[in-house]
Amino acid sequence: MSLKDKVILVTGGTSGIGEACSRHFAELGARVVIASNQEARGREMETELRANGQEVRFVFTDVSDEASVRNMVERTVGFHGRIDGVHCNAGVWAKGRVTEFDDAVWNKVMNVNVKSVFWTARHVVPVMEKQGKGVIVITTSVAAFVGFPAHALYCASKAALEALIRCLAVDHAGVVRVVGICPGTIDTPMLAATCEGWDKPVAELYADVARRIPVRRLGQPLDIAQAAAFLLSDQASYVNGTSLVLDGGTMALPPW
Repeated sequence: MSLKDKVILVTGGTSGIGEACSRHFAELGARVVIASNQEARGREMETELRANGQEVRFVFTDVSDEASVRNMVERTVGFHGRIDGVHCNAGVWAKGRVTEFDDAVWNKVMNVNVKSVFWTARHVVPVMEKQGKGVIVITTSVAAFVGFPAHALYCASKAALEALIRCLAVDHAGVVRVVGICPGTIDTPMLAATCEGWDKPVAELYADVARRIPVRRLGQPLDIAQAAAFLLSDQASYVNGTSLVLDGGTMALPPW
C-alpha cells in the first residue's frame, strides 16, 4: 500500500480522526492539504510536519460555507496541480431528541456533516474528471445504522452520507471512486463531549464501553487512519460505493 506523492485533502484535519489521518497520510509520503477551522492548530501542524520533511499545507476552511469549500479545493489545485484523493472527515455532534432541536442546530449539524460533503464533491469532482481519476473517502458512523439515544440529528446526518456515497459512486462511475469509512466508538474529543452530564467519570465510562465491545477496547484514531489510507490507495481500486465498518464488532452484538 502506498500514498507516495498522492495529493490528499483532509477536511477536519486538525483534531481526532482527522489529525491522525493527516499525520498518517503524510508519513506514507502523501502531499497532504489539511483543511480546518482551527487555524492556530493547523498552522502548528503545518510547521511541525514540514520541519519533519513532510509535504503538508494548511488551508483555513469553514466547511459550512460553500465559498470556503470552493477556496479549499482551488488552493489545493494551486499548490499541486491536481487532487488524487479527498477525505471528507469534518463533523459536529449535537445531543438531543427531535423535540429538543431548533432550526439553528439542525442547520449547523447538517451544514457541517452533510452539506460540506455535497459542496466538496461539487467542486472536486470536476477536478478529478479532468485528470481522469480520483477517490473520495467520507467519514460516516455506525450512528447511521443504530438508534443511539439523544442522537437523532447526528444519526440522521450520518445516514444521509451513506446514501450520498452510493449516489456519487454511480453518478461518476469509471472516474471517481467513492467509499465510506464507518467508525464505531473512537477515542476522540467528540466522544469525550458525548460523555458530558453523565454521573460517572469519563475514564469509567470508557472502561465500561470497552468491556462491551467484542475486541475489548475503544478504537483509536490511528485505526481509522490506517484503513482510510488503504481506501485512498490504488490497492483498494475495487472498493467502491460502500462503507468499511470499523467498530470492533459492536454491530454484531445482540440487543441484550
